[in-house]
Amino acid sequence: MKISNVEAYWLRCPIPKEKQHASDYGLLTDFDMTLVVVTLENGLQGFGEAKAAVGSSGVCASIVSCVENELKPALIGKDASQINKLWEHVYNGTRDHYALKRGRKFPILGRRGLTISALSGIDTALWDLKGKMLEVPVVALLGGACRDQMPAYASGGWADVDRIGEQLQGYVAKGFTGVKMRVGVMDETVEKSVARVKAAREALGNDIKLMADAHGTYSVPEARQFCRGVEDCNLYWFEEPLSPDNKQGTAEVRAATSIPIAAGESEYTSFDVRDLIAVRAIDVVQPDAAIIGGISEAVRVSHLASVYQLELAPHCWGSAFSFMAGVNVAFASQAATIIEFSLGGNPMMYELVQEKIEAKEGMIAAPQRPGLGLTLNWDFVKEYAQKIS
Repeated sequence: MKISNVEAYWLRCPIPKEKQHASDYGLLTDFDMTLVVVTLENGLQGFGEAKAAVGSSGVCASIVSCVENELKPALIGKDASQINKLWEHVYNGTRDHYALKRGRKFPILGRRGLTISALSGIDTALWDLKGKMLEVPVVALLGGACRDQMPAYASGGWADVDRIGEQLQGYVAKGFTGVKMRVGVMDETVEKSVARVKAAREALGNDIKLMADAHGTYSVPEARQFCRGVEDCNLYWFEEPLSPDNKQGTAEVRAATSIPIAAGESEYTSFDVRDLIAVRAIDVVQPDAAIIGGISEAVRVSHLASVYQLELAPHCWGSAFSFMAGVNVAFASQAATIIEFSLGGNPMMYELVQEKIEAKEGMIAAPQRPGLGLTLNWDFVKEYAQKIS
């Protein structure tokens, strides 16, 4: 049960030109991720993802260095089954004994940012390992699935006003009953975003759930203007209207509209989510297991969602490992009713692992395979691992 090695790999894979898209992040030509591998003395391995960016592209060298040079020495020889204790050990550093003795945090200075991303990958890998050791899916370790299956929503929607209806209808044709589109500064003006949403709703009709994601790019006045413009479009939620740094502003936007507000994918730890809830900024909570602090912290966020009667909708835009981490957390929570399914060019979702990940007729089944249920494609890792000097 003891940890013998902790490794991290920066993977960068080109996205085929026909699957590339442009947004406020620019034209995405490559997909990056940090793969974290935890190995036990008996050779069993667990896998997780740590993110340097919420989007598809980002420099992961710092996370690799953090995992291998800072966190690995503190974890070698430790009992991999003690996931909660190891999380506190990393989060509190040399004062972890005080934290465990006194029952409150004594965190390191890097209690947000890349250190928590690095911890996220390690934590998820530990849950994967524990599920494999006990031969049960992670969701079983979290108390079991609340439902046998759950609808997925197609996450994409970058086309212009003339083509957005056709693009989203293409998702519906695959069986999805919910779709998400991107808006915000990528459209240059709020009016253009409003026009695209109106075109989308007209094409979809009223029976399909429609979400809009601004990637945190609006100002408060712009977000209010957008909400007024799409008030009659029956949006299921409006995601990240403002920068995650402006929680109070997000609360102001929520107070000015009847459209549910979603956020959380850019937050580190449940403390940040608590702050969103405290200022009444959100209706939908969206932790990303590769950012928030791993499966452990995503579960704590799910408990907050349940207690405050908010919807839980984990951010599942990433590799197969962060996707399945979010899926397991979602199925274990009664607050989650829908799962994000990436429709962008994503080799990390489909080529990084041997299993075929799919939403059959727009539905995701509760996980059944041990751990995260994924088998790493090491040939893919060898081909796309970046050299870090």
